[in-house]
Order: sequence, then structure tokens, then C-alpha cells
Amino acid sequence: MEETFRDSLATVDRQGKRSWIYSQKPKGKLYNARSILSFLYFLAFFAGPFIQLNGRPLFLFNVVEGRFILFGAIFWPQDFFIFGLAMLAFIVFIVVFTMAFGRLFCGWACPQTIFMEMLFRRIEYWVEGDAAAQKALNNASWNTEKILKKTSKHVLFYVLSFLIANTFLAYVIGVDSLLEIITGPVAAHTGGLASMIIFSGVFYGVFAFFREQVCTVVCPYGRLQGVLLDRDSVVVAYDYTRGEPRGHFKKHADNNLGDCIDCHQCVKVCPTGIDIRNGTQLECVNCTACIDACNFMMEKTGRPLHLIRYASENGIANKQPLRFTTRFRLYSAILVILLTAITWMLISREPVSGTIIRTAGMLYHERGADSISNLYQIKLVNKTARNILLDLRLEDAPGRVELLGHQQIDVKGEQQGEGIFFVVLPRTAIKKRKTALHITLYAGDKKTGTISTTFLGPAQ
Repeated sequence: MEETFRDSLATVDRQGKRSWIYSQKPKGKLYNARSILSFLYFLAFFAGPFIQLNGRPLFLFNVVEGRFILFGAIFWPQDFFIFGLAMLAFIVFIVVFTMAFGRLFCGWACPQTIFMEMLFRRIEYWVEGDAAAQKALNNASWNTEKILKKTSKHVLFYVLSFLIANTFLAYVIGVDSLLEIITGPVAAHTGGLASMIIFSGVFYGVFAFFREQVCTVVCPYGRLQGVLLDRDSVVVAYDYTRGEPRGHFKKHADNNLGDCIDCHQCVKVCPTGIDIRNGTQLECVNCTACIDACNFMMEKTGRPLHLIRYASENGIANKQPLRFTTRFRLYSAILVILLTAITWMLISREPVSGTIIRTAGMLYHERGADSISNLYQIKLVNKTARNILLDLRLEDAPGRVELLGHQQIDVKGEQQGEGIFFVVLPRTAIKKRKTALHITLYAGDKKTGTISTTFLGPAQ
């Protein structure tokens, strides 16, 4: 089979100009399932900024202040190593997930696909009609009907984009700060107002004009699938062994023809304009619209369903049903392990962290004939919402901690605290120039963290 279709995109014509996609409104069991999941997604997305846990937002990604909140737990720049590990694990997760399950994420969970197909596209169907009506309207001359429909659609698109943009902004700066921008004087919040306008404009441009090209031009995930997928990966696939050779439907079946009646319904409902019968392609986002369309035609013509279905290339070639092979089980186990590791890293953090720095320019002090001391400065970050009084204790070496000025360090909730202290060790405990120490933090009798440092003594 010639594969010239891979040399161009369905959204671009031979002259390099945009070829608008008019996709028919899908319907079927999978579309209904995606609709239910999309409703839950919208509910979680728009309600997320208003949900609080432990007195904090459920999620907050305040890049400006370096303050991040996940599931009510606060993260500071000192915790970026966790984010680094989590991002590394997430990349591995994407690779493993794609190798096993293809672009399942794109069709069922990607925000671009969900917002475009389940919200903006539905509004377009409601205002302008199905694909044929949309095409006729675009080709028609400007009259009252066209002006009303186009204006109504784009006004609704911008209002929704404004709502989505402000919700995203609430995840960045918090609901309270967003309300201050909305209700406060414009002069006092020019930066916030500019952010709202820019965010809204970007979302409006994406969903009103750029649309499916985000998946084929901007998103790198679609291009990664070319090197991540193999013949055992699960993809939305056309069963060519059963469907070929194609032929138009006739009441009296021709035994020389396959089950594909060449109705092009799978092409007409595709939001990226491809023909799934050509095989796995860059543009396919696994939205399953072609599966529902094909099943509808198979049912109407009295043929077995699932000519297009979730399957692997090897499964189709060998005429085997989709099943969890040893490879799938192994990849799924790896996914579970990765998710468990990321979750454990997030929930096992110490409530208080910090750094200890020995005072610059000072070596050590001799305390009489039998003791040596070093002067340190400690900076602490309280990751909880409550105020904490901290004691510093030296537990892995003989000696003591002498905090200057106060008996304890008071660290306010979600803020930073600092203090200056001496570590005093007996000469007999110093065996080398530098000695590793661990300063343990206690809130009452509860251990809240441990910080490592070094003790500088006289040369032996």
C-alpha cells in the first residue's frame, strides 16, 4: 500500500494553506463514556481552586513566589529535588504507558482534546449545526443568519476561554488573589489584568482557530509515539485482515469483498481529518469517534462490530483478541511502581526542612581545655499551616547545642525562620579535621526533621 498520506497533514493543502476540518458529530457508546468522564473532568477542573485541604487550596502552582501546593501539602524551592525526581519518573511513566497503551491519554484525558471535542465543538454543533451545515455556512455570503451565528459562536467561545483562563490563573495565584484582581481597582492590578487578557486570548485562539493543529504541530507527544509504539502497543486500529478488499454495501453480499463498505464514516467523524484505515498516524489522538461510527454502520448492515477497535498490530495480523500479555502485565506493574514511588515521595516529606551554614570566616572556638565549639546559622521552612516551636538536638555525637537568644526557634505556619547556635563537642570526640554531624529538629517530643552539617576541629 502506498503511504503518500504520510507526506502531508490533513489540515494543510498542497499550497501550504490551512484546510479546515469539518467533522461530523460522533455518537455511540464510547462517545457517551467519554462524555461522562469529561463531565467529571470539568467538575474537578472548575471546582479545584475552591476546594481546600488542611486550610490550603487543593492545588496551587505559584511560580512567582516559589510556592506549590499539591493535595493540601505545601512545597518550597527546597523541595525541588522531589519535583526533579517526580518529573524524571513522570517521563519514564509516559514512555512506558505509551509503549503499552498507545495514545490512550490523548483521547480520554488530555485537556486539549477534552475542551475541544467535549465543550467547544459541541457549542459549534449547537450554534452552526453538523459538519455539512457548518461548511455551507462558511461558504455562504454574509447575511443576517451568518452574522448572528458566527457572532454568537465566537462570543460564547471567548466567554468560555475567559472562564477557563481565570480558572487556570486561580491555580497559579490562588482564588483570593484572583478575586482581588477582579474586584479591586484596575490601576492596582494592571499586571493581573494583563495576565487575564493574555490567557483568555491564548485559549480563545487555540479553540476557535488553531484547534486540532495543537496536536499535530505543537504537542511533542504525537511525534514521540513514532519511536515509542511497537507492534504490541494498543492503538485505535482498522482490522484490514477482515475489512479488505473494500466494497460498497449491497444487499446480496459478495464473498470476495471484506466487511469494510467504504462508507467513509470513520473519516467524516475524525476531528483531525485522517483515514484510520491507512494505519497508525501522527494525527490520530485515539478519540474513538471512528470506532463508534464504524460500529453503527456494521450494525446497520448486519455485520460483526469492531472492525475498527482498540487492538495491537500483532493482534490484527494474527487475528487474536486484545488481551493482557506478559508484556502488558510487566509494563502495568512498572506503572504502578512508578506511581507508588511518586506518591510516597510526596507524602513522606518532613514537615520542617532547612539548611545549616557554618559562620563564614570562623574556624572553631576552644572552650577551656576539653571542648571545641563551632558557630552556625540555621534557616528553616515550615511546610505546615500551624506555628511550630523547634528544639535543636545533637543525637549522633557527644556534645550539646547552644541556641543564642532563645531556647527555641519559632517558625510561623507556611513561613521561614532562622537562628544562630553553637555546637559544642568534647575534644575526645574529634578524631579528624571535619566531623559529620546531624542536627535533629524536635517540636516538643516529636521529631520533625534532620539536617546534616560538618564540624570543624583542630588538625590531628
